[in-house]
Amino acid sequence: MNQLMSLYKSIFAGVERLAEPWLLPTLSRFVFAAVLFYYFYQSGVSKVDFGNGIFGFLKPTDGGFVQIFPKAAEAVFYDITQASFFQKLVIVGGGWAEILLPIMVVIGLLTRLAGVGMIGFVVVQSLTDLYGHGGIAHKETLGVWFDQFSNSAILDQRAFWMLLFVVLIVRGAGPISVDALLGLNKKPVAA
Repeated sequence: MNQLMSLYKSIFAGVERLAEPWLLPTLSRFVFAAVLFYYFYQSGVSKVDFGNGIFGFLKPTDGGFVQIFPKAAEAVFYDITQASFFQKLVIVGGGWAEILLPIMVVIGLLTRLAGVGMIGFVVVQSLTDLYGHGGIAHKETLGVWFDQFSNSAILDQRAFWMLLFVVLIVRGAGPISVDALLGLNKKPVAA
């Protein structure tokens, strides 16, 4: 039995040596790029009116108003001109966050900070989906952990999203990243 345990430890110690420090952060960024990048990017682009002149990148869209402030948008018949300055600022800021943070994650630029930003964004997005869009009224939207279903939009799917971001916050971007080129992946030297 001891030989079997030694063989087990030896094999997986070798796997761990080969995989450190690049595999988890690189794979997390790849999975994010493959599964979630376009989702967030398209959502961000839909909130900012890029096609509306030179300053369109500072103008919110009707769609962004509906996505982020659904009840307020409905109250003013979806007229973006009726949105408050604060609401417009949140829509444009949220749109730009959905564009820039995913790009930062994929290229590995300030990855830990981008991971924190993405977690904050997903929390706000989830609360908006639940309370702004009424998802809380449908138990399958929120979901339940430790059941036989794995497809609820909030607790199940977004838990996996958060796991990717936590890996990036804890481990950094890995060696194939802008952070590595800038020396941001180096561990601080103890004093």
